[in-house]
Amino acid sequence: MSLGATKEVSKPRTIRQYGAINWRGLWALYSRKAVLRFLRYGLESIAGPVASSCIFVLVFVLALDGGTAMSPDLTLAQFVVPGIVMFTLAHVAFDSAAVMIIHDKQDGVIQDVLMAPLTPLEIVIGYSLGAATNGLLTGGILLVIFSVFIDLPFINPLMAIGFALGGTLLFAMVGMIVGIWSERWDHFSAAETFLVMPLGLLSGTFFSLERVPGGFEWLLLGNPMFHAINGFRAAVTGHSDASIWSGALLITGLTVILALTTWRLFAVGYRIKA
Repeated sequence: MSLGATKEVSKPRTIRQYGAINWRGLWALYSRKAVLRFLRYGLESIAGPVASSCIFVLVFVLALDGGTAMSPDLTLAQFVVPGIVMFTLAHVAFDSAAVMIIHDKQDGVIQDVLMAPLTPLEIVIGYSLGAATNGLLTGGILLVIFSVFIDLPFINPLMAIGFALGGTLLFAMVGMIVGIWSERWDHFSAAETFLVMPLGLLSGTFFSLERVPGGFEWLLLGNPMFHAINGFRAAVTGHSDASIWSGALLITGLTVILALTTWRLFAVGYRIKA
């Protein structure tokens, strides 16, 4: 190059604008880090819960006679199956959300998520919707399998979808908080054993509220899992043990509160920032 030649002036880089929401980053977090990672381990993440739930229902129904009437037009099998499906999809959503965050923390990948052009709210949305999708996918497979062998009338499909979505989002938020709080796998196991499983066992999955001894109804009525199962069961079979709309309001309120809590934890970097 001659001395008289002028140097080419490089253009200054412009900051990429994403708008109010970084849809591309949000989609990447939702699809790649949440859903695709879940599907990659389908044998244990999907086949495991589906197989165990099917065996559980089979043994339970055969042992107690699946044709036994729980109400004038509802058999034991028809009563139990919606509860099993709802609990499974909620449990998978909890497990998926917690395990994702714990893995990312231990592998140091969570720092990449925090440094990405994503707001704390977008991170919460990406993780929670991914975990909810994983739960809905597993529950949907279960429902299809059970529908082949058990007559499920599906009284209100839209309401069933609403309660399924509400239950998965609620327990996805619980799973995210547990994942953020957990520093070891022992913490996750303790939360699952002493929080999620008791909520499932005291949810009315296997028994009606009418059979609960007097004075102990509050154990079920104060349990969000009970209201999620009750609403889902009412949508599928038409049988309800409590107010459906009160349960929907409780689930919605708790989901909003836990979502705000999760957002705040990500915003301050509680146990996730190096």
